[in-house]
Amino acid sequence: MSKEKTYVDDIDRSMYDFRYDERDAYKVDEGLTPAIVEKISKEKKDPAWMRDFRLSCLETYEKTAFPQWGPSIDGLDMNNIVTYIRPKDNHMVKDWKQVPADIKDTFEKLGIPQAERESLAGVGAQYDSELVYHNVREEVAAQGVIYTDLESALHGPYAQMIRDHFMKLVPATDHKFAALHGAVWSGGSFVYVPPGVSVEIPLQSYFRLNAAGAGQFEHTLIIVDEGAYLHFIEGCSAPKYNVANLHAGCVELFVGKNATLRYSTIENWSKNMYNLNTKRARVEEGGKIEWISGSFGSHVSYLYPSSFLVGEGARSEFTSVTFAGRGQNLDTGCKVVHNAPNTSSYVNTRSISKSGGISTFRSSVNVTPKAKGAKASVSCASLMLDDISRSDTIPAMDIRTADADIGHEAKIGRISDETVFYLMSRGMSEEDARALIVSGFADNVGKELPLEYAVEMNNLIRLEMKGAIG
Repeated sequence: MSKEKTYVDDIDRSMYDFRYDERDAYKVDEGLTPAIVEKISKEKKDPAWMRDFRLSCLETYEKTAFPQWGPSIDGLDMNNIVTYIRPKDNHMVKDWKQVPADIKDTFEKLGIPQAERESLAGVGAQYDSELVYHNVREEVAAQGVIYTDLESALHGPYAQMIRDHFMKLVPATDHKFAALHGAVWSGGSFVYVPPGVSVEIPLQSYFRLNAAGAGQFEHTLIIVDEGAYLHFIEGCSAPKYNVANLHAGCVELFVGKNATLRYSTIENWSKNMYNLNTKRARVEEGGKIEWISGSFGSHVSYLYPSSFLVGEGARSEFTSVTFAGRGQNLDTGCKVVHNAPNTSSYVNTRSISKSGGISTFRSSVNVTPKAKGAKASVSCASLMLDDISRSDTIPAMDIRTADADIGHEAKIGRISDETVFYLMSRGMSEEDARALIVSGFADNVGKELPLEYAVEMNNLIRLEMKGAIG
């Protein structure tokens, strides 16, 4: 089948659905074999321990069953997925002018260089399996902050730090797609913030999957040392094809004593994407992790960012909005493990479904006997825009101490006809009125994002609302 025939036009997402031919691309064969894994390792110039680690992950993958608890992923056939693809003769640059023209045009259309110039301390841009651009402001680098691609870090002065932390929070035995990630991972970012350093403006990585029938497996590793602060933003998008694409990235976050890390994500994968991503944070004494998440794309998602509160007084906040439209089954949520005294967590989520979309929220709160004085609150609200969509809430709580304060609430509702009528009486069209109501419902995430990303989120909501009436 030709590339022209695999592309599916979708005018409502034209900002994201443009793509370029892969005529200059280098790629491995479809499927997953030891030979393919070794080829990827050779391409990446892995140290010996990483090559051995990949092969051991492949063995784990082959022995591990597919997940059974969530939406069907029967349409995903690993025999048809290309696990590594890059532009021919690709090499990462720090000067935007040196990025190849078609790749540069892709990121220009997505607003990456403009965002970098206006509001970011550093940017990493990944195209398919490789980072093509990475840069960090001089004043941030002067603070001792390391922000680079993970593969470069494997060969530099931080190589041992990488080895000590890589897939320690998300072991290959965790689930089948964690093992897959360990075998074929490529690209991603490494961030280290030294003790006491506050990075006042955000760092960002943006992941663009251009190729049909491909997978993207970037690995993000962030270490925020004692008393430090960082806001990291992750963006993702892909054009739409009528063949399955796979995203199985991994995010590992280490938050030191009295440190704070805010991790914001706007995911706008196309609706042929299987998004099987794993994100996990470990928080030490007095530290805090803040998750801000907007999920708008993909055909199927399994996404449950997890926080392990291992030091006294450690805190976690999780704020998210999920939008499931026609043909989407988004199974999302979060997990918090309280494993130290006086830890606290707060979960506040919004789920929106329309045109037969399915949105499922899963939460898991575990409080161990060590976590005396723990406090946890889970609040989830769902909004269905029609009578053919579905929204489910599946909370799980495992409390092993009597000295804890735990709460959960869930609300499911529809858009009020009276509210729509009121806004229309003030001159709004019905479509704009409904979009405004949905934007307000999702405001818990919007108000936590930097302005330009809040604008993007509201634009995505408007795109999703096109044709939603009736």
